[in-house]
Amino acid sequence: MTQQQAGNGAGRYRVLAALITLALSGCAVTPTPFSLQDRQATLATDRQTMFGSQEALTGPVTLQEAMARALKYNLDYRVKLMEEAMAQRQLDLSSLDMLPRLAAAAGYTSRSKENASSSQNVSTGTQSLVPSVSSEKTSHTADLNLSWNALDFGVSYFSAKQQSDRLLILQQRKRKVAMQLVQQVREAWWQAVGAQQLEDRIDALLAEANKALEDARQVEKQKLRSPLEALTYRRQLLDVIRQMGAIRNALSQAKPRLAAIMNVQPGMPFKVAVPSDMPTPALTLKLDEMEEMALVNRPEVTEARYNERIGALETRKALAKLLPGLEFSIGQHYDSNKFLVNNAWSDAGLRVSWNLLNLFSAGPITKAADAQLDVARAQRMALNMAVLTQVNVAYLDLQGRARQFAMEKELNDVELQIYAQNRNATNSGAQGRLPAILADANAVLSSLRLYQSYGELQNAYGQMGASLGLDPLPDSTNGYDLPALTEAFKGAENRWQGVVSVKKP
Repeated sequence: MTQQQAGNGAGRYRVLAALITLALSGCAVTPTPFSLQDRQATLATDRQTMFGSQEALTGPVTLQEAMARALKYNLDYRVKLMEEAMAQRQLDLSSLDMLPRLAAAAGYTSRSKENASSSQNVSTGTQSLVPSVSSEKTSHTADLNLSWNALDFGVSYFSAKQQSDRLLILQQRKRKVAMQLVQQVREAWWQAVGAQQLEDRIDALLAEANKALEDARQVEKQKLRSPLEALTYRRQLLDVIRQMGAIRNALSQAKPRLAAIMNVQPGMPFKVAVPSDMPTPALTLKLDEMEEMALVNRPEVTEARYNERIGALETRKALAKLLPGLEFSIGQHYDSNKFLVNNAWSDAGLRVSWNLLNLFSAGPITKAADAQLDVARAQRMALNMAVLTQVNVAYLDLQGRARQFAMEKELNDVELQIYAQNRNATNSGAQGRLPAILADANAVLSSLRLYQSYGELQNAYGQMGASLGLDPLPDSTNGYDLPALTEAFKGAENRWQGVVSVKKP
């Protein structure tokens, strides 16, 4: 090798090494975090997406409107709707797997030298033919093949059936999320009702107590009472102010919680439509009838049934994979090679293949699939037991909450009468302001316990319906706009009352 050739070879190696180094450096990826400007740039768009498409609050929010807003605008529920839509798309893709495969291909090849070959005599080892070519240096090819495998079709069919059951499972999970969402709305809405009813009373009581406290400070400065009596008087007023302030702070959080569930923009003021009475729910079905209803309607039980069916299909799919594969194919081909007698031709074929070793794994596969199916059945039985337990617990809880509410209602009536008597005595000058303030504080606390008790009763009522698997919405509605959904919730409430009656006070 000459010195010049060696230099040229070294130069090529250096160029090749440089190209490899450049390629490897281009494959290196470094983390690129979002900058503060990038994060701030999406804030306006995100806020518009979260709240921009909602109907404005035009008046006091009823319970049914709150449920409709939650079901229409709640972001967590939207995620479930999108998951269901995604599962539907996956089912469409699974169905396409059952179609035959149609493959089109085209190509271009080019060689630097002729694809020449010669033959050699097997016996003598001498060349028997002069080198010759049977293909051009450049050629164009095109192929169109249609193939269908019966085994793949069977496996894809069972997979599509399983995907359809998974779609039905997502629908049941969407039902469960809707039930939980409506349950949260019911609880938060009644808390907001109690807060709205008590806010003005607490504010008036705090104003009166603060005025009395200021007067007490003046009396103490002027030493018009004994020091112990003045301090005791001021301590009682401060205790009332402390209690009412804590209650006022707790009640102020009720509406923001309801607003979050309805996906109302935080900080937006609104009112709730306070009902004229507080009816008491009462059960109309027998306990065994409610247990049967729950086992039929609960989304968790239905989901377990679908899982069991998916397990059975998994067994069939595993057995189908053990069968021989039968593949049909037909194709149309073209090659521009001028040495070919026929540049275009068609072909068809039938091919059978079978992995005989699968016969030895048939037994273990069948046993594993049967074991999986037994597990699914056992899980469904355990879930049935849990559902029956929940029905019984909800049944007892609703009865207990009803008794507690009746007791709180009577206690509240007594406290209101005591307050009225003390207020009349104070206004007539028969006693000072402190007894009336203390009686008013006790009445407020009693009213708070009354609304809390009724909220717990309504929560138990909603939990009873959810434990029975009663859907918050009917199967069909006149539309999915806010007024139509509100009316649909009213109809669903009437349907619930066929199971749990509502007694007017």
